[in-house]
Amino acid sequence: MDHIEGLDEPLLENSATQLFEESPKKIVSESNSPDLSNMYSINPYQGCEHGCIYCYARNSHEYYGFSAGLDFERKIIVKRSAPELLEKYFNKRNYQPVTILLSGNTDCYQPIERRLKITRGLLEVFLQYKNPVSIITKNNVIIRDLDIITELAKLNLIHVNVSITSLNESLRQKLEPRTVTASGRLGVIQKLSEKGVPVRVMAAPIIPGLNSNEIPDIIKAAADRGALSAGFTIVRLNGSIGEIFTDWIHKAYPDRAEKVLNMIKACHDGKLNDSEFGRRMRGDGPVAQSISQLYKMACNRFLAGREMPEYDYTLFTPKGGKQTTMF
Repeated sequence: MDHIEGLDEPLLENSATQLFEESPKKIVSESNSPDLSNMYSINPYQGCEHGCIYCYARNSHEYYGFSAGLDFERKIIVKRSAPELLEKYFNKRNYQPVTILLSGNTDCYQPIERRLKITRGLLEVFLQYKNPVSIITKNNVIIRDLDIITELAKLNLIHVNVSITSLNESLRQKLEPRTVTASGRLGVIQKLSEKGVPVRVMAAPIIPGLNSNEIPDIIKAAADRGALSAGFTIVRLNGSIGEIFTDWIHKAYPDRAEKVLNMIKACHDGKLNDSEFGRRMRGDGPVAQSISQLYKMACNRFLAGREMPEYDYTLFTPKGGKQTTMF
């Protein structure tokens, strides 16, 4: 097996999935993109066993010398030192608490987390320092950490975002072959909500002509189980993902492949890929506008009067204790 520069030797797992250890110097990434301004995130894993065909994070795997296709699903880079690096970050001179997102790129609760528990270690640090954290996941492994998450919720230090792409099990299996079922994710929303954890459902990504008609059903199902808010994004197929998705949809849905691809292009100025800030997440044009309208109507109908609580930034305590000021 080739050695990848910057990575240690692979940790041998089963024959399907290989783990590579990375020892990064820092763990918190900051995005200065205009539509993601001041977004701080941690990705304890690069690559993801879920195998979602549309995943925008696939392209980032090429940075490591791996492919955006099967390598992304089978060669997982792990950052065991993440909790220790987060603690160093919190103890930096003049650090002011900000909300840090777990899974800005790949799912922090993907299957390997059951064993490695890096995400759990991170949550322990967030609780210890009382720093706000936001989580995005589509996996029920998160329920394992309900003890820590509940404590964070009591202090208004956590929001959880659960992604549901489709309630149609046949479509989910094709789009996201190794993820938890939609009913399993709705169960996660219910369990978290019952414990007082604020949950937002992410109807994402919306693929026109495939799952766009499901937006009201997804939001209603999540609201019925206690979700306080919702969000959505329209799929964009940048870099290698355009080719991967095009090949996939011609095999999975040959009868409507061209129609779906043309509708995606209609949302992104005639292209599958879209890097224009402000438009790339929500799209533009009549198709995107109709999807946005459907989303707004569903939120007004099923989530009226609900909202996510504000984070509490006043509780943050560095190792040396709170600094007092003379002024």
